[in-house]
This record gives sequence, C-alpha cells and structure tokens, in this order.
Amino acid sequence: MKRAAKLLVSLLMTVVFSWWAFRETDWNSLMASLRTANYLWVVPYFGFLMLVHLARTLRWGCLLSGMEQVPFRKLNEASGIGFMMLLVLPFRLGEFARPLLIAQRSSIRRSAAMTSVVLERITDGMFVAALMRVLLMFVPAEVPELRFVKLGANLMFAVFASGLVFLLFALWHQDTAVRLVRATVGRVAPPVADKMADVVDSFVGAMRQLPNRRQMAGFFLFTLIYWGVNGAGVAVLSRAFGESLSLTLFQAYVVNCVLVVGVMIPAAPGMVGTFQAAVKVGLSLFLPASVVNGSGLAYANVLWLCQTVQQVGLGVLLMSAGHLSFRDLAGRLNKVQAQEQDTAAAGTLPSA
Repeated sequence: MKRAAKLLVSLLMTVVFSWWAFRETDWNSLMASLRTANYLWVVPYFGFLMLVHLARTLRWGCLLSGMEQVPFRKLNEASGIGFMMLLVLPFRLGEFARPLLIAQRSSIRRSAAMTSVVLERITDGMFVAALMRVLLMFVPAEVPELRFVKLGANLMFAVFASGLVFLLFALWHQDTAVRLVRATVGRVAPPVADKMADVVDSFVGAMRQLPNRRQMAGFFLFTLIYWGVNGAGVAVLSRAFGESLSLTLFQAYVVNCVLVVGVMIPAAPGMVGTFQAAVKVGLSLFLPASVVNGSGLAYANVLWLCQTVQQVGLGVLLMSAGHLSFRDLAGRLNKVQAQEQDTAAAGTLPSA
C-alpha cells in the first residue's frame, strides 16, 4: 500500500505539472518549431552531455579515493548505469544503484559509497542555489515569475545548508549529534531516530575517510566543470530554435538552475512534467509568453529527450558491455530498499 500511494502521488505530480506546463501552449507554433528546428545542434549538445558525464564520474572518483582508487572503467560503469537507474526506476530505487554497483566492483562498503553520494547531493544543492541567487540579482525585477524562483532558490539553499551544518557538527561532535537525534526525533518516532542515529554514525565514519586536499580540490574543480559545461550545453541546444530562442550563457545558466530546482520535485520516472514546467519558468524570466508557449516548449521537450536518450543509452551500453541484466539489478535494488525500510522499522542498520 505504501508503494502504491507513492506511485499514485508521483503520477499525480507528473499530471499536474504537465498540465501547468502545457495549459497555454500554442500547439501550431510548437509543432512548427519542431519541424523547422536545426537538429544539427543536437550533435554538439550530445558532446556536452558526454563531458558532463565524464566530469560527474571523475569527481565521484575523487571522493571515493580516500577509501580506494577505483579504476576508471569500473567507476564509469557504476556511474553510467547508476544514473540511468536513477532516471528510470520508481520509488527512488535508483538512489541505491551507484553505491551498490561500486561496492560490487571494489572493496568500498555500500554505506560508505552512499555517504559520497550524499556529499555530492549537498554540494550540488548548495552550489546551484547560491549560483542562482547571484544570477537572479541581474534579472529584471518586474518579471512576475522572479519571486517564485527566488523562493525556490532560498528554500533549496536552506535545506542543503542545514544538512551540511548538521553533518559537520556530527563530524566534530559525534556523540552529541547522536544524542540530539534521539532526544528530538526519538520523542516522535523512536525507530526512525535509531535509524537516523546509525546513519549519522555511518556517515561520520565515512567522512573520516575523505580524500586528501589534492583530491578534494579535484572534486570541487570537477564540480565547477560539471555545472559549467551543463549550462553551456543548454545555451548550445537553444540555437537549434532560431534567433527568437537563442539563449546567452547567462540566460542558459539561469534556466539550468531553475531546472535543477524543478526536477527535485518528486514525480514519475523520467521527470516528465516537472522538467518541462521548470524550463518554462526559466525561459519566462527572459522571453515573452508567445515565444515560451510555442518554440520554448518545443525546446524544453527536445532538451528533455536529448538528456534522457543520452543517460539511458549510455547506461544500456555499459550494462550490455558488463553483461548485466536490468531485471536482476532492479531486483537487487528493490531488496536493498526493502532492507533499509525494514531496518528503519526495527531501529537497526545492517552492515553493507
């Protein structure tokens, strides 16, 4: 029942955001834009997407290097397949894919690998939120959507910054952090508090295995490259839809930041609906509604399709090369999530 409820909510979110994104669509303009677009720009955009994958993979390797120097082939397999599973599987099953895959290809424990994923998520959340707040300072204040975008950026920064502050506190005062969790969450849900306390212990243990300064510098460098190339790619693909939609680098980075905030909203696999709605909001900060509701939405759909094809295609290729079965991997991930939920109810954390 719990999974059925989650699926229903995610599908409902997809329907709601899809309706909002396309409710004012100029379908004639959208279809004309799709027919007349210069799809040669898709070729360099796929090049940008591969650079994004490479930067994302190498920076993960920097984080893991404190535990083990994982060969690039194994790291690339775990990264490419993991991000594909994150995109296509429901119930956030894909969150466990990279830790599971890298644990099978190295001596790194799954819990420690999961910690590296959490650190990536916190870093990305804070970086994008901070970047968006800076960029929004240069967007004309009379744009109606601006206040909602600022609110999203502030909420995003607050959530990830709070998580980082607590985890740093736990790193320096582990026992106090555990007691704090038990004293607060434990009053409402003791089993959840036990789970959270064990997660804090596991996280702190993994944090103490962080790589040296050189590798951490590499992690932050690849983070800059990752988001820099990502935003530049958004600008490149916009060229396919003519002068009326061609985004400057500044505009592309704003749109990309808004997109990141948008796809954080839980939705059905594939991010359909939330993706298009977020791109529409981002474009609305710079372009008139007549453009956004026609060629703008055509661009949003092509952008979504390119990212989906690249991510899924690369994952399938790596899975085939590694002689892996999608069904078997999905089944293992399902068992991992079920195990996590069972231990949360029991108040204990299994060894990974």
